[in-house]
Amino acid sequence: MRPLSFESITVDEIDLPLLHEKKVRCAVLRIDKIHPIISGNKWFKLKYYLDEAKSTGKKCIATFGGAYSNHIIATAAAGELSNLQTIGIIRGDRPMTLSSTLEQATRHGMNLFFLSREQYSKKTVPAEIKDQEQIYFINEGGYGGMGAKGATEILNYCHKENYSHLACAVGTSTMMSGLITASTPLQEIIGVPVLKDRTDVEKALFVLLGREGKIKKFRMIHDYHFGGYAKCNQELISFMNDLYQNTAIPTDFVYTGKLFFGIFDLIRNNFFPEGSRLLVVHSGGLQGNRSLPRGSLIF
Repeated sequence: MRPLSFESITVDEIDLPLLHEKKVRCAVLRIDKIHPIISGNKWFKLKYYLDEAKSTGKKCIATFGGAYSNHIIATAAAGELSNLQTIGIIRGDRPMTLSSTLEQATRHGMNLFFLSREQYSKKTVPAEIKDQEQIYFINEGGYGGMGAKGATEILNYCHKENYSHLACAVGTSTMMSGLITASTPLQEIIGVPVLKDRTDVEKALFVLLGREGKIKKFRMIHDYHFGGYAKCNQELISFMNDLYQNTAIPTDFVYTGKLFFGIFDLIRNNFFPEGSRLLVVHSGGLQGNRSLPRGSLIF
């Protein structure tokens, strides 16, 4: 298993006509470069859970996710790297053919168990999983205090004080919580949720934030989900291809493609004042693109 490479993280400045026109600067924190599988925010959200699992003598970690979950494959690879057994509890009945994500997870040693959507919504632990007291359970997406704690360290890899706005994609809100906590009082954090009609994500965010985090400046903008989780259309795919052609930054259609689309649409519509300095956090997870028809993307 290839080790993590934090020295590979870069801050890439974007130079596009729109930014000059609107007098806005935009850079990208490329934490996606740390590992081809445990990429972007995944390691940061997992690291303290893994530490606690090992410190409490657990030999196995289990977590929840869907068939194309970045969190599932990252947990499988992180478990292998940490010499921990892994279990994935997957939403939906077992398919005849595993998704590329789940197939890869099994190659990294993860044992898969499938739940009906009703059971999954209750986060039922399958009865087939034995010795549950010996297993360390991690919430879907790494949601929780330790996941947010790890996410606070993301901004250690840039000069955060150079930016007026920080932007990220939002699934569970764990990373956004960490960024808010680590931000300066003068910054605004923009979250772009990738799920449709999930206003409860704000509640989930507030659960994670401490008193100081709750008084900082942040907002979620729900206009760029493209129909819901893992939904997309040709407009989004074309945008992702154009972005790559102009910046050499690859994105995925589940999270980061929607994030960048939203941020550039906001810039176009004068959401950010002149002189704003944006930092967009690239949270990785490109493996989800494998579910697209071959040839959809140019990268």
